[in-house]
Amino acid sequence: MYLPEQFCLLVLGQGATGLDVCRWACAHMPERVTSITLYGGAKATPCEDTRALEAAGVNVVLGTEEVEGSFDVCVASPGISEFSAFFASAREHSTQIMGEPEFAFRLSPERWIGITGTNGKTTTTALTHHLLSVAGMGAYAVGNIGDTAISRVDDRTDSSWFVAELSSYQLATTEYLHPHVAILLNITPDHLAWHTSHERYALAKCRLFRNLDAGDLAIVDVDDEGVRAVLDHIVAPGRRVLALSAEDTGSADAAFMREGALVVRLAGEECKLVREDEMALAGKHNMMNALAAASAALFVGVPASAVRRGLKDFTALEHRIEPCGTVDGVRFYNDSKATNTDAVEKALTAFPNDRVVLLLGGSDKGTPLEDFAARVCASSVEAVVCFGAARERFLQTFVEADAMHSLNIASAENLRDALNVARNLAERGDVVLLSPACASFDEFSGFEERGRVFKAYLNELRSAKEDEAR
Repeated sequence: MYLPEQFCLLVLGQGATGLDVCRWACAHMPERVTSITLYGGAKATPCEDTRALEAAGVNVVLGTEEVEGSFDVCVASPGISEFSAFFASAREHSTQIMGEPEFAFRLSPERWIGITGTNGKTTTTALTHHLLSVAGMGAYAVGNIGDTAISRVDDRTDSSWFVAELSSYQLATTEYLHPHVAILLNITPDHLAWHTSHERYALAKCRLFRNLDAGDLAIVDVDDEGVRAVLDHIVAPGRRVLALSAEDTGSADAAFMREGALVVRLAGEECKLVREDEMALAGKHNMMNALAAASAALFVGVPASAVRRGLKDFTALEHRIEPCGTVDGVRFYNDSKATNTDAVEKALTAFPNDRVVLLLGGSDKGTPLEDFAARVCASSVEAVVCFGAARERFLQTFVEADAMHSLNIASAENLRDALNVARNLAERGDVVLLSPACASFDEFSGFEERGRVFKAYLNELRSAKEDEAR
């Protein structure tokens, strides 16, 4: 069921998504949207944004999650689980209920590239957008990466693309979403509280592929164990699937590494792109991200020459193995976005020949640590510094895992302390890597603030050293 010509709209949540949906709806009253009601949630309080919406004609309801009334369409913000009482109440009072990407797609369904996975979504989305832009193709990076799709629906031209980073939250309630290219990078346990189980989390990712047909392209990392476990939900008769792998799978549609170079094959036609050492991105995981982005770009018509240029000049995103300069000959990297253990393991592949001092900790997500600790102990990591609310559990797990006593294991109360401890453990030429495997909410508002504070601490150190040298 697509959207009615006119509809009464209910919006759940007063975060960025809910506000953007309301703003779009205000711009389309009364010819398309006959009324708008925003339920902020049980803990929601009035703010400048809600007051502005009320002045524009939105009925704002705060302090409750018991929905009243009757609505044609409900758009739920991604932070509201489909298994919550709030969502259930809205469903009971709405003819249709969906997330914001589904809503935006129904309004503007052409030329979507959808990208999902536990890790690597943002880098792959940004790189895909960059490759299209290098070729002069109109494109918007939307979704979980920053701008909501709904905020760009009225701006896009007939030829422009939406390159959409889509989280499991955003995909869970999709029905008609139909990208021309769909990318699944990996699946590891995450967001279990929202989905209630890993199986539901994985199947939410698979919904990205449900409407693909023979004219579309599915791109999946067949090396990833979590992806392989759900391939039956992706591979289907008449559906074109490109196998993303470190090695050539031999299929007509494939993307892989050959002798240090990125290679994409579409419908049997092979295209050698660039060598890994020609790119600013580092790490095996980023080669898979780059192959996925390049495959999508080539499939939608970006010339190989533009793909090569774009791969060479694309640089690391903030908070994703971001180089932060040196202090006393030690190199520092901000990988604050690594909020789970799988992301940390992928980040470490960027430093195969370096001694690494690894900063781990923050707000504990409760994920199992034993196998992770064993793999870190077997890697090039020289020391770990466990900090924040999760430090005791991380510390205990690493002490138990380090049977050979080859790893320096230290503890720190907070991020600043952890950085100081790491500086004492690191030697000239070493790498200090903030890749915490945890959320940040014990000390910060999000991974972005954590990463920027880390860089601010480093700037303070450099300034102090400059003052000493004067």
